[in-house]
Amino acid sequence: PPPPPPRARRYTLRFLSNVDPVDVERTCSELDPEETLVIVISKTFTTAETMLNARTMRQWLWDFMGDDPEVVRKHVVACASVSAAARVEEFGIDTGAYFFRFWDWVGGRYSVCSAVGAVPISLIYGFDLFSQVLRGANSMDRHFIEAPTLRNIPMLMGLIGVWNMSFLKYNMRTTLPYAEALLKLPAHIQQLDMESNGKHVTRGGQEVDYPVGEVDFGEPGTNGQHSFFQLLHMGQPVPCDFIGFVTSQKDMTVDGEKLSSHDELMSNFFAQPDALANGKSADALRKEGVPEWLIPHRTFHGNRPSMSLLLPKATAYTVGQIIALYEHRTAVQGFVWDLNSFDQWGVELGKKLAGDVKSHLQNARGNPDKPIEAENPSTTRLLNYYVENSKQNEEKEREFRRRWFQPQWPFGKKKVPPAVNDLRDVGTTLKRK
Repeated sequence: PPPPPPRARRYTLRFLSNVDPVDVERTCSELDPEETLVIVISKTFTTAETMLNARTMRQWLWDFMGDDPEVVRKHVVACASVSAAARVEEFGIDTGAYFFRFWDWVGGRYSVCSAVGAVPISLIYGFDLFSQVLRGANSMDRHFIEAPTLRNIPMLMGLIGVWNMSFLKYNMRTTLPYAEALLKLPAHIQQLDMESNGKHVTRGGQEVDYPVGEVDFGEPGTNGQHSFFQLLHMGQPVPCDFIGFVTSQKDMTVDGEKLSSHDELMSNFFAQPDALANGKSADALRKEGVPEWLIPHRTFHGNRPSMSLLLPKATAYTVGQIIALYEHRTAVQGFVWDLNSFDQWGVELGKKLAGDVKSHLQNARGNPDKPIEAENPSTTRLLNYYVENSKQNEEKEREFRRRWFQPQWPFGKKKVPPAVNDLRDVGTTLKRK
């Protein structure tokens, strides 16, 4: 097994993906621009929301340290595809030292093992730990290629997924990691599966006439049990993936307790699949003395599918295995369904229409007396309501700030030091890695 991960370095890693200004302010809260390195991760360097956030962070750096190109060259790095080099350079990033490339054919949802994961993880934990992620993913790659079908875990999981979706008509699936460290794994799998296999035509362009593409969701550990397990046990059947670990990342036993906290957690991991499979009959409830009127409400029909994965410990190595496992499962289902699991044209229409809406908003801000006329009446009414009320709120906000606050940028007062801070040491480390 790989050695235990080292303690996180002195850096703090924060993620900014939502274009909501509240998320921007939350991310920048209590950060010192002079000691902040911004990593822009965008395959093409054209995604509207990502690039707006990138420009926002660039402005944040400039407002505190001066509008100097060297600020961007020393404080901003890029992870993007090789074909985006010109756009990365145009943004002001030093492409010779701080441009971390990956291939054009690597989709964002499959890019964890590229520079997308390597740069932020290596800065925090060191490249040795990230190399363990790569080794774990590679071990699953080799297993997928070499293992016979009946012992091939990704292939079996993919075939089970096809069976549940296309034959048994279970159109949802949930991922349930019993480890807080995998808090975001269900969301990752949600994008991985739904963006890959949420299609209505085959690779050849024929309309699909069989069910494909599950709705994926999930929560870690016992959180889900108090959230949506009621539906899993008594509502419509939803195939479940349970992921557990023999050893916890953190040993904890409370004084007076007979079992450790991890044993308590794993007791639920083992019990829930049994409850889904076996249920509880009306006869069993009667033997327990449950009142007859209450029996229908407490009867579990069972026969609800689930699968359990039990791994040694949540380490960088096993996380790499899990990431690759679910990537291969997604691909297997796409192969069987004859889908292209590596495009995502479904996101393009919304982007196009958002561009049209932005044009309407720009016109309305420039000519507030002229109402918006959008493509459909519902959107027209909503847009006009939005513009009118946001204008009134902005006027109230300006008056409030005029009376009570000194002008300042949203994240704090400007300060322009005499010289740009040179992150030479960080830059050298990035270049070497």
